[in-house]
Amino acid sequence: MHLLEVNDLHTSFFTPAGEVKAVDGVSFNLDEGKVLGIVGESGSGKSVTSYSVMQILSAPGKIVSGSVKFRGEELVGAGEDTLRKIRGNRISIIFQDPMTSLNPVYTIGNQLEEAILLHTQRSKTEARARAVELLGLVGINEPEKRVKQYPYELSGGMRQRVMIAMALACEPDILIADEPTTALDVTIQAQILELMQELQKKMGMAIIMITHDLGVIAGMCDEVIVMYAGRVAERGTAPQIFYHPAHEYTKGLMRSIPSIDDDQKQKLIPIAGTPIDLLALPKGCAFAPRCEKALKICLQEHPTEYRVGSDHISCCWLNVKEATENGWIEAGEDGSLPKLHFTKEDQA
Repeated sequence: MHLLEVNDLHTSFFTPAGEVKAVDGVSFNLDEGKVLGIVGESGSGKSVTSYSVMQILSAPGKIVSGSVKFRGEELVGAGEDTLRKIRGNRISIIFQDPMTSLNPVYTIGNQLEEAILLHTQRSKTEARARAVELLGLVGINEPEKRVKQYPYELSGGMRQRVMIAMALACEPDILIADEPTTALDVTIQAQILELMQELQKKMGMAIIMITHDLGVIAGMCDEVIVMYAGRVAERGTAPQIFYHPAHEYTKGLMRSIPSIDDDQKQKLIPIAGTPIDLLALPKGCAFAPRCEKALKICLQEHPTEYRVGSDHISCCWLNVKEATENGWIEAGEDGSLPKLHFTKEDQA
């Protein structure tokens, strides 16, 4: 049994302008002690996926269909009592902006103690001692002093460490990090990522790392999901995604990253166009309007999942075309590309 199973998840926002399909058929598994990276541009559905897992969507957002199971227990449609036992206790989340995630009118100690008292049987004295212990665990100096301070008295990096401490208060099985380094400078980013890796190894928890920065997940993720327009474009191990990208969107992301080995005069190649309007999704592949190699079928039909390697899945018609041309799979009688689909069991 997987620690977390997300199967064909559909989450939409029902706005006056129409239905926004923020998450459109996402499936993945997460095992104990593993690190899963979810990467993509802003608006690709990364954060909404995490909020759907945590069941913390607010109106007009709603899970339309699909399944989210934690240790075999279904969370979609579960009662508030069940969710309260899991949220913050078994599954915790670090939100992306530490500047606004902490309440400015309460001390750091009060906010840490609240989480501890809510989910454990500790007394207030024990909760204060645990808060000090957690601040020390995440590398904050003079933790006895910090618990008495307010958020505005701490730097951005220290506030992010407080958010990590709060998420770890109950030693969760899964830690969801929603762009935890976005608001921080490069030096502090590296420190936060190193801290998360150390804590993950020490506590043995699984992590879902959500980011738009491929460099952030390069060295710490076991598996990577590339999302675009609310759908999974590609999924595979970190080496497969970074060294053998199969989807044109993933390849575009890779080309837009500077490399220290490249000639200084070499220009970066940005992905043409702008992210798709989720209120006006095309009939076929959502990335087709921005893809230089798009086929006619890309504009007409959504691509099916195709296994391009061991544990490596891509949703791109170009992969199917290549496989057909090489004789790995047979085309239709009329020469059309075959409609492939791998079930979740096949992908596991």
